[in-house]
Amino acid sequence: MKSLAELQAIREKMRDKVVLREGSNDVRVVVGMATCGIAAGARPVLNAFVEEVNAKNLTDRVTVSQTGCIGICQFEPVVEVFEAGKDKVTYVKMTAEKAKEVIEKHIIGGKVIAEYTVDRAKL
Repeated sequence: MKSLAELQAIREKMRDKVVLREGSNDVRVVVGMATCGIAAGARPVLNAFVEEVNAKNLTDRVTVSQTGCIGICQFEPVVEVFEAGKDKVTYVKMTAEKAKEVIEKHIIGGKVIAEYTVDRAKL
């Protein structure tokens, strides 16, 4: 880095990624990013959520964050969706494609995708 202008350019370039960490919005999407989650493919899932929230202009109402171990390692990658006034929904064995579907059907459409939830997983 050679100048303040270069630092500002980097800041602007990364601004879309800020949704990952800040906000007190109506919907919180939390991706398990412990070693087990990362090994199972949680990083592309996290990136897909961040990209879709930005692409669909949902940053005013959806926050994407990461956490450590959620405690059900055999079902990683695990994503929890918290909505104001509703029960938490835990999605398991997530992929980037499923993450996009969760944004479209659950976050935007209001319908939980039951077949992706921990309730439907074979425990």
